[in-house]
Amino acid sequence: MPPMQDELTAAIATDLGINGLPPEEQKTLIAQFGEVALKAATISVLSKLSEEKRSEFAKIAETGDAAALKTFLDKEVPEHEELAKAAVADEVKRFKEFNK
Repeated sequence: MPPMQDELTAAIATDLGINGLPPEEQKTLIAQFGEVALKAATISVLSKLSEEKRSEFAKIAETGDAAALKTFLDKEVPEHEELAKAAVADEVKRFKEFNK
């Protein structure tokens, strides 16, 4: 694993409070947490869209065009980045509470 990725993994493990676990277990938990956090962020943003706009979002997402998705979200949910960050922060908090 490249040194920068090692540092990032270590920082995330510390943030999640799992840095005392074996490295492979840390990687597994971080990957699982990443999936949960991404889903939470997506749901938070999509909840701000009308049904019609959600369909439009889905069509753009299917193309895999990240720039088009960002343009769409910038227009339709200007606060999408803040919503996503807040959702991820909530997931970090839940994860830490769960692991107490």
